[in-house]
Amino acid sequence: MATSDRHDLHLRLPEGHWQALQSHVARTGESASAVIRKALADYLDLEHHTLWQLSTSTAVVEGVFGGVLQVKDLADHGDFGIGTFEQLDGEGILLDGECWQARADGRLSRAPADEGIPFWIATHFQSERQVSLAEVISLEDLGQRLDPYRPSANLFVAIRITGLFQEVLVRSVSRVEQGGTLLEAARAQATFSHRNLRGCLLGFWSPTHASSLNIPGYHLHFISDDRCHGGHLLDLKASDLTVDIDLQSNLRLALPETREFLMADLSADPRAALNEAETKGGQ
Repeated sequence: MATSDRHDLHLRLPEGHWQALQSHVARTGESASAVIRKALADYLDLEHHTLWQLSTSTAVVEGVFGGVLQVKDLADHGDFGIGTFEQLDGEGILLDGECWQARADGRLSRAPADEGIPFWIATHFQSERQVSLAEVISLEDLGQRLDPYRPSANLFVAIRITGLFQEVLVRSVSRVEQGGTLLEAARAQATFSHRNLRGCLLGFWSPTHASSLNIPGYHLHFISDDRCHGGHLLDLKASDLTVDIDLQSNLRLALPETREFLMADLSADPRAALNEAETKGGQ
């Protein structure tokens, strides 16, 4: 039966498939429908290379932080991504379908399914190319080492990096009151330095021409393998890194219809504010 552009599907599953599905749903919080849609997309090669984004970088700069969707909605759009939570209450990490929240007090925890999200970038990650990096001495060095593997300066790239991090500097912002701005939040951010952690960097490279929509350049978040530490990456030293790259040639943009977004002045160029708020130099 069709409902607008959606269709209902009724099917019988073997007991083993059903038990595995129920176990996955209980572990990740994804709905059974989302899991089946993703499995069909994998089998039929659909939805890959598609970047889904909620709101815009300009809106975040101007303080549009009210929750538009909830964490549970992310399962419909990807299993990999980064973002933030209502009123900037921490850094968001979506990895293998599990959503994590890194708060300004240093705690990392599973994000509640009903937690609001004002800004997010997600995709169904599928590595197209894998490369190894023996040693990286800084975030700037990492970017320079990754640049040759990007096929164009005009497309988005999803990036997943695993390995040993001798040093990793991350930050998280505190929840702000309505009316605050990204720069105000960033100037009061908490930073954390960790040593000798195995973990994962995940995020995106975005083209300069999309700066009003997304943060240009590399935007990466970190999560440790033991799921004790995480946040927005500011700097690093690392070795024996494995880099997986997924080219994103399609962009789906979901704009909020809240009064906060509709009434905001989004005409300013956000690049200077984003550079100050999102980089180590902006501490």
